[in-house]
Amino acid sequence: MTRQRRVLLDVIENSSGHLHASDLVRLAKERDERIDRATVYRTLSLLKRLGLVEELDLLHLDGSEHHYELRDRNSHVHIGCTGCGRILEFSTDLVERLDAQIRQKTRFQVDSIRIEVSALCTECQQRR
Repeated sequence: MTRQRRVLLDVIENSSGHLHASDLVRLAKERDERIDRATVYRTLSLLKRLGLVEELDLLHLDGSEHHYELRDRNSHVHIGCTGCGRILEFSTDLVERLDAQIRQKTRFQVDSIRIEVSALCTECQQRR
């Protein structure tokens, strides 16, 4: 694990939200100016292959960039505001129940469950 890879993983791990690749480039460069765009994309590809990071195309909200987050065994729902693009993570026991039902009925071992909800946040509702 190179220093640049550690920096990028740390940026993702300590993020309070879902980051675009352009956000990752900017934040990583703030910590190490030698990190360039190509390094970020190569590192993201490696981290995805290793199962450490997930690439999310959340609701195609902006149509151009994917979001990245640490791969987490705690399943959750992503709720995306179609007005402002804000992403919220929502935990519910329904996801765990779905996991159990899939395993029981199909005998598949579930690696992850992704559920995306398209919605309008309260701020965007008030603006309309």
